[in-house]
Amino acid sequence: MTANWTEVDLVSSNSPPPIKKSKIVVANGVELTTTVSVPTNTVEDTDSTKSRKMHHEPMDVTDSNSMTNSKSHNEVVDTNLYSRQIYALGENAMLYLRKASILISGMGSVGVEIAKNLILGGVRHVTIHDTKNTTWNDLSGQYYLKESDTGKNRASVSLEHLAELNDSVTVKLLTNELSEETISSFDLVIITDASFEKQIIINEWCRSRKIRFTSVDGRGLFSYIFNDFGDEFIIDDVNGEHPKEFLIEHIGKDGDVTTLEGARHGLEDGDYVTFDEINGMTQLNGIKPLKIVVKKPNVFNIGSENVSQLPEYIDGGRCKQVKVKVPMKFKSLKESLEDPNFLYWDFAKLEAPNHQLQLWKALYTFEATYGRSPIPRSMSDADKLRELLKGSDIPDQAINQFSFQATGNLAPVASVVGGIAAQEAMKAVTHHTTPLNQFLFIDHIEALPGDYSAFDNAKLTEVDCAPKGTRYDGQAAVFGWKFQEELLKQKWFIVGAGAIGCELLKNVAMMGVGCSDKGKIVVTDMDQIEISNLSRQFLFRKNDVGLKKSECAAKAVKGFNDKINISALSLKVGADTESVFHDEFFSNINGVLNALDNVEARRYMDRRCVFYRLPLLESGTLGTKGNTQVVYPYLTESYSSSSDPPEKEIPICTLKNFPYEIQHTIQWARDLFEGLFTNPAESANQYLSEKDQFIKRTAQMNAGQKIELLTAVKKALIDDRPKTVEDCIKWARLLFQEYFYNSTLQLLHNFPPNHLTNEGIKFWSGTKRCPQPLIFDVNSEEHYNFVYAGALLQAQQYNIPFVLTDTEFRRILSTVVVPKYEPKSGIKIAVTEAEAKLNNEHHDTDDVVSSLENELNNLNLVGNNLLYPIDFEKDDDTNHHMEFITAASNLRAANYSIKPADRLKTKQVAGRIIPAIATTTAAVAGLVTIELYKMIDADGKLPNIPMSQFKNGFINLALPFFGFSEPIKAPVKTYGEKEFTLWDSLDVKGPLTLQQLIDWFEQETNLELSMLSSGVSLIYSFFMNAQKRKERTSMEVSKAVEDVSKIPTPTYTKYVVLEPMANSKETDEDVEVPYIKYEI
Repeated sequence: MTANWTEVDLVSSNSPPPIKKSKIVVANGVELTTTVSVPTNTVEDTDSTKSRKMHHEPMDVTDSNSMTNSKSHNEVVDTNLYSRQIYALGENAMLYLRKASILISGMGSVGVEIAKNLILGGVRHVTIHDTKNTTWNDLSGQYYLKESDTGKNRASVSLEHLAELNDSVTVKLLTNELSEETISSFDLVIITDASFEKQIIINEWCRSRKIRFTSVDGRGLFSYIFNDFGDEFIIDDVNGEHPKEFLIEHIGKDGDVTTLEGARHGLEDGDYVTFDEINGMTQLNGIKPLKIVVKKPNVFNIGSENVSQLPEYIDGGRCKQVKVKVPMKFKSLKESLEDPNFLYWDFAKLEAPNHQLQLWKALYTFEATYGRSPIPRSMSDADKLRELLKGSDIPDQAINQFSFQATGNLAPVASVVGGIAAQEAMKAVTHHTTPLNQFLFIDHIEALPGDYSAFDNAKLTEVDCAPKGTRYDGQAAVFGWKFQEELLKQKWFIVGAGAIGCELLKNVAMMGVGCSDKGKIVVTDMDQIEISNLSRQFLFRKNDVGLKKSECAAKAVKGFNDKINISALSLKVGADTESVFHDEFFSNINGVLNALDNVEARRYMDRRCVFYRLPLLESGTLGTKGNTQVVYPYLTESYSSSSDPPEKEIPICTLKNFPYEIQHTIQWARDLFEGLFTNPAESANQYLSEKDQFIKRTAQMNAGQKIELLTAVKKALIDDRPKTVEDCIKWARLLFQEYFYNSTLQLLHNFPPNHLTNEGIKFWSGTKRCPQPLIFDVNSEEHYNFVYAGALLQAQQYNIPFVLTDTEFRRILSTVVVPKYEPKSGIKIAVTEAEAKLNNEHHDTDDVVSSLENELNNLNLVGNNLLYPIDFEKDDDTNHHMEFITAASNLRAANYSIKPADRLKTKQVAGRIIPAIATTTAAVAGLVTIELYKMIDADGKLPNIPMSQFKNGFINLALPFFGFSEPIKAPVKTYGEKEFTLWDSLDVKGPLTLQQLIDWFEQETNLELSMLSSGVSLIYSFFMNAQKRKERTSMEVSKAVEDVSKIPTPTYTKYVVLEPMANSKETDEDVEVPYIKYEI
């Protein structure tokens, strides 16, 4: 049947007035009664065939906040909104998304998850389709459907909610049956909730019109994805990683290329590279990409035929990896069902893909035959399914479980498969990274409780899982109603309401966790919502910008399940908030879900969970990569038990004088910003407002620190203090001269271009790039931006109005007299870190300190107003922070002939921004909440679950790759004949005197206590004098701690943690024991 299209103009009463109305297209005959958020800055592009043909047009960045197609100029991308996604996918991929048109059929839990992710990701046109009406079974996984929506078309109900997610995406609705003509205008068709028979028909339509095709389905703990992107699909970038780039130490005539200073090149056999800046073998500079073979981590070969006839290599050279296009051919669905290609989900289940393909085929046949799905826990229906699988080698138990879950509908499973499928959709329309080839079958069967639990799934009956006409029917079909009742009573703490936090909240609300008077969800996040959050933190809208994340997220998730008992806090977690997150708080929760973006907070929460013996579900993402970790009491290691190696820091002398990568100049510019506009003003304000305290603090510093601090304060209050806007402009112009001309001349004076080291080696070689001074040019954008932004920020610091036209600014700038600079002799410039340290030590003189102190003492503090320190804010384009840093970085790059970076790249490095995308976040949050299912037992207890049931996960959606492993077991230690792990402590209940505690410890452990500490306070030691020991040991333990630490024990504290040092009574050797947990 062919749909007849009509166009309906809709304007949301909650949205700002649009520049033009967007067109939301509805199939003829559909009654639409809801209003929809509409795009406010969009350009219609309905010719998707043209879009496909234009796919490989070159793209460019047109200004600081937008990108556009360089030929058609018909689409502008908001880089503030999509910045984190651009860092994950790249600028070209983002532009291709903004031209794409995708149809998603089936608005069940899986379909709506895919639609949500693609709309957040900025796909230009998304059409949602469904012919099915809402049932109770839908409500356990489809978060845009409510009880009152039963009987209504799923797509129609979802339309408004999906359209609200992103006002730069046109969302369309179709409710008639699909036809070949209907699908003809799309770049990609995604089919969910459909049988293989129906999928094959649509797949053949797509192949005949060169439209890419994906199908997805999910039942209970099982799901799958299938891709067919045609016979001639081209991958532009197979892995999405930034091209490797490194310096060269040597190139031999045999073609061996050795990296400088043994650096790892990170290349693989078959990669391609090109070169520049080589001296000697200059013919390699700019050569077409050469295929390489890896020989060592720091050596690869480009083939002797490419270098044997060239002159000898002299020095220099930079090598850069080149991404080459890779063709990929897909088979049709019909062919794939007979001759499938599988990607493994879990390498511990090598038989699973083939078995699950047969199971899904049989399930679709069962439903076509009987007009329904198998009934949960019905052995009769399981036998019918088994009959359809006669002759297969699938174990009976596997068939039973698949049959039992055929009506299951789980939000976490939809989150996983929907996130992965949405990433595959992005690959289809962007050609960025490697698509799935071609089937991926997923199962999470370990989530079913075993005989270690009161909810053993083997004991479930049809009655235990029968639908009751509630929103949890789809989940009870899998786990049973008693399990569901326990979920409602669970109490969990979600730390963070950002991207992962939003997804976790969505999942727990749909699962029913904390959705009763006896249950509770507490969420905390101290951050406010920013524009850049909206492309992946789907609980927020534009009118939420500036509001607290936790409060908005809690309100939004109430819309998914109004029974959720949720409390929102805006506090960070740490020692200074333990008055809120105290002993009683942690004693009243079942576990913690971390959704944090920094290691320090993660480690803190990890320590708290270990102390209170609570399970912790940890997760994180980096672009298309994600990981999950289970921390379970008495079973696994903790998050802090292992850690990544620390990031390699850039040496100070490299930053100051010898940069050779753009990252160096960006970091230098960021440091310059803080050194000019943040730190000096803060120090000067401390001097002005509390001079006596300032002097006391500086007295504790060494001479070098004093000189640095006092010089900064003197400059801020005396030397550089402006009175007028003209002073600010002069200061900024002379700043340019100092950093990009004078300092370079001084460096070249100390080390001329032909300078040799004591060993006779060229000084300017290897990582040292010989600089050139920059002559100021007011017509150069970077030159002008540096002076303009610098002057404006200087004026802001001193509260001087800065209201100038461009003409006025240039006129004042032209009057600045720049003194001629003559390089000075005797100036020491550090070449190594050791020299830098030595230089600092050598200039530490009391005379310099005294001179600075005298000048500041002579300053009249009356009338000296406080300064306004400027904290770096990367996401506000009106504050000129990124303008200054980008200009400063690129000017320094020009000094050293380093390729400059655009504002977007500079912002990522300077702001230390982690790439992020909604697809990975959804998948990771789904994996985490599937692990939560495993932690449920009767009466809020933790099950005695085998380690093998848990899964730590690592995923890379770009490749794609999925890896799972059991958590690492908590290391076991011993003292005497007793074993203990990080989860154990020596628990004792007070009140006890310190002596009583010592006696108890020695009796309990059969060891001798030599020392006892609490935090940094030493409470007891064997070398204390007799009188002090007698006084101390007679005190109650908590009072003894207070006596030493001088800090009163807070009223909310139930426990004192004591660290004992003990030794054997027989050998006198030190013995490691658990800490003491003393209950006051």
